[in-house]
Amino acid sequence: MAVLHATEPLPTVAPADPPGRQPSAPLAKRRLPAGRPREWYVRHNRRLKAMRLAIALLDAGAHGPGFVHDRTIRAAAVRLGIHPPSTATCRMVRQLMHYPR
Repeated sequence: MAVLHATEPLPTVAPADPPGRQPSAPLAKRRLPAGRPREWYVRHNRRLKAMRLAIALLDAGAHGPGFVHDRTIRAAAVRLGIHPPSTATCRMVRQLMHYPR
């Protein structure tokens, strides 16, 4: 074990991922909490779908929300194999793409 002195910088090595888990592999799904109003579940699922679509569009080279129209977002949904999003979800995708990274 190396001893660090106060004047030495901290190591910049990131902790290793657990064995057997790929960086791009999705996390295990957990059950949603019970007893919430139906609107909460609708909003939660809409956010998840919007995040998936925003990530896919950014990975595909979309440069920002001004370049992505509803038609483009719906085409990305078809490529991902998910139901085409509503207009509200398309708006949410553009809002997520607008936030600085």
